[in-house]
Amino acid sequence: MIVALYLVGDVQGCLKELQLLLAQVNFDAQQDQLWLTGDLVARGPQSLETLHFVKSLGKSANFVLGNHDLHLLAIHAGHKRAKQGDKLTPLLDAPDVNDLMDWLSQYPLLLPLPDGTAYMSHAGISPQWSLEEAVDHAEFAHEKISGPERSYWLNIMYGEKPNNWFDVNTDEDKFRFTINSFTRMRYCYSDGSLEFDCKEAPQSEPENIAPWYQLSTIEQRPQWVFGHWAALMGSCSKKGYFALDTGCVWGNYMTMLRWDDKKIFIQESVG
Repeated sequence: MIVALYLVGDVQGCLKELQLLLAQVNFDAQQDQLWLTGDLVARGPQSLETLHFVKSLGKSANFVLGNHDLHLLAIHAGHKRAKQGDKLTPLLDAPDVNDLMDWLSQYPLLLPLPDGTAYMSHAGISPQWSLEEAVDHAEFAHEKISGPERSYWLNIMYGEKPNNWFDVNTDEDKFRFTINSFTRMRYCYSDGSLEFDCKEAPQSEPENIAPWYQLSTIEQRPQWVFGHWAALMGSCSKKGYFALDTGCVWGNYMTMLRWDDKKIFIQESVG
């Protein structure tokens, strides 16, 4: 039996802040659970230590993959080069990096919360999908990332086409659109197709696009928990949608949501 379920936005290697958040609530791994919205790594000072910590929690921790987690897997597979600003060298040079990458790759893009009232993904859900379609497509991509041909799929996941689900023709198209929807999406055009350039808060959005959640209908779906969009600073105008990335890695703060009573806890960046 879970005593408390805590949901945390993008960690991005900011392990000190995560541990201080957990200390605020006296997190007990024997009875509580910690769920993370993805992007465990990159740009913060302790990506390696973050993976070790989350892995050490065993079944008390769960998470979905974010775009930085997938990019790390692609770097490790030799398809991309790490940027200095991502601060991934200690992780990539770690003696257990292969084991860590195998462990990381087994985590999904989409998770239902234990009480069945909500789902978690890193960026959101495509407005062009039903919930049932989203579940199916997430499982399809998960099988590719966690399977024996992982390297091939990580190599072809990059790119912004197709950005419309109705232009998907191949498994590669399906995989790329699914990855982009679950891990990169912020704005969509009115037809639900993906827009990749705008990262600002909705107050300054161009007129021809809207936040993905504004095009999603809560009556058609359960509640949603997501990260990825630091510019929102936890402010989501759609009831039942919870934005948890508050840009700790950029010097702001880390946000944690206790699911049962929806209480918010924050931890300022300690640098």
